[in-house]
Amino acid sequence: MNKIAGLLIVVSSMMAAQQQMSLSDCEEAFQKNNLQLLAEQYNINMADADILQAKIWELPQLSGQINAYNPEDHKIFDAGHAKGAQVTQLIYMGGKKKNEIAFAKSNKELAQLQFSQLLVDLRAQLRTTYYNLYYEQLKLENTNRQLGYMSDLLAAYKVQSAKGNVSLKDEVRLQSVVIQLNNDKIGINKNILEFEQNLKVLTGVTEDIEPKLSDSEAKSILAAQPFGDETELQKKALENNADYQYNLKLIDNSKLYAQWQKSLNVPDLNLGAGWDQNGGTFKNEVNLMVGIPLPLWKSNKGNVEKANFAIQQNQKNADFQKLNLETKVQSAYKTWKTQYDQLSQIKSDDLNNMDLVYNGMLSNFRKGNVSLIEFVDFMDSYRETALQIYDMKNGIIQSAEQLNQLVQTKIFY
Repeated sequence: MNKIAGLLIVVSSMMAAQQQMSLSDCEEAFQKNNLQLLAEQYNINMADADILQAKIWELPQLSGQINAYNPEDHKIFDAGHAKGAQVTQLIYMGGKKKNEIAFAKSNKELAQLQFSQLLVDLRAQLRTTYYNLYYEQLKLENTNRQLGYMSDLLAAYKVQSAKGNVSLKDEVRLQSVVIQLNNDKIGINKNILEFEQNLKVLTGVTEDIEPKLSDSEAKSILAAQPFGDETELQKKALENNADYQYNLKLIDNSKLYAQWQKSLNVPDLNLGAGWDQNGGTFKNEVNLMVGIPLPLWKSNKGNVEKANFAIQQNQKNADFQKLNLETKVQSAYKTWKTQYDQLSQIKSDDLNNMDLVYNGMLSNFRKGNVSLIEFVDFMDSYRETALQIYDMKNGIIQSAEQLNQLVQTKIFY
C-alpha cells in the first residue's frame, strides 16, 4: 500500500512539473513575463525623460557684489555703502530648443520601433520553438512506439538464440534496428530539452511546457495560404517591417540632428537686470543687461558637417536594408512554396496507407508470412520516412513563421 501511495506521489509530481499550454497561452505569458521585452520598454521611458529634459531651460543666474575695501574710510567689506546684484537669463536663439525637442521626440520614435522589432523577433522565436517542440514530441511518440515493439521482439529473439532456435545473425540484425531507434530517441530528447528550456526563458513559465495543439488545428495551419505573391509580400514588408521602418526613421532623425547642430551656430542672448548701490552714475541704479557672443566664426561647424555625413550614411543603410528585406522575403516565400508543394504531393491516403502497411507488416510478421529480412528493411525505411514527414510538416510552418517575421502583418488566411 505504501509503495502504491509513493508511486502516485511521484506520478502526480511529474504531472505538476509539466504544463499543457496552447500557443495563445504561451504568447500571453510571453507578453507578461519576458525579461528582454520588459527591459527594452525602459528605453522608451528613458526617451520620454530625454524629451522632458530637452524642454528645460537653463536656470537664471543670480550674482552679487559687495565692497572689499573702502580706501576713503579704510574699511574692509564696507557692505553698507557699496553693493550690487544682477540676475541674468540665457535666451536661446535660432530655434535651438525647438530643434532639440524635435530630435528627442524622434529618438523616442526610434526606441518604439526598436521595441516593436524586438517584440516581433522574440514572438517569432517563441512560435518557432513551440512548433519545433510539438513535432519533436510527435517524433518521440512514434519512435517510442516502434522501439517498444522492436525491444520486445529483440528480447524474444535473444531467448530463442540462446536456445539455438534462431541464428545469431537475426539477433544482431534486430539489435541494429533497436540501436538506431535508441539513437533517434536520444537526439529527439536532446532537442526537446533545448526547446523546453527556450520556452521557459521566453515565457517565464518554470514548468516544462507541453504544446496543446490538436491534429485538426495542425492541419489547418499547414493548409494556410499567404495572401498575394512574393511581389505583394515584399510591398507589405516595406510598409510594416519595423527594422526597415527604423532605418527610414533614422534618416529623418539625422536630419533633425543636423538642423539642431546648425542652430547651435546662432549666438544665444544673455538678458538680465542689475542693481548697484553706489558704483554707477546714479545711486541705487537699476540697469538692463544684454550680452551676446560675437559670431566671428561658426563654433559648431565640425558637428554640422558630421551630422550631414550621417544623413548620407543613413540613406545608404536604408537602401541596403530595403534590398536586403526584399531579398529575404523573396527567399522565404520560395522556401515556403517549395516545401508546401512537396508536402502537397503526399496525399492523406498515402499517409494512411503507410500506417496501414506498418500495421499489416507487424501482423504478418507475427504470423510468419513475412521474413525477418523483409520486416527489418521495412521497419528501417518506415522509421526514416516517418521522421522525414514530421520534419517536412515542421519545415512548412517554420518557413511560414519566417515570412510572418519579415512581413509583420497578417498574411496567412
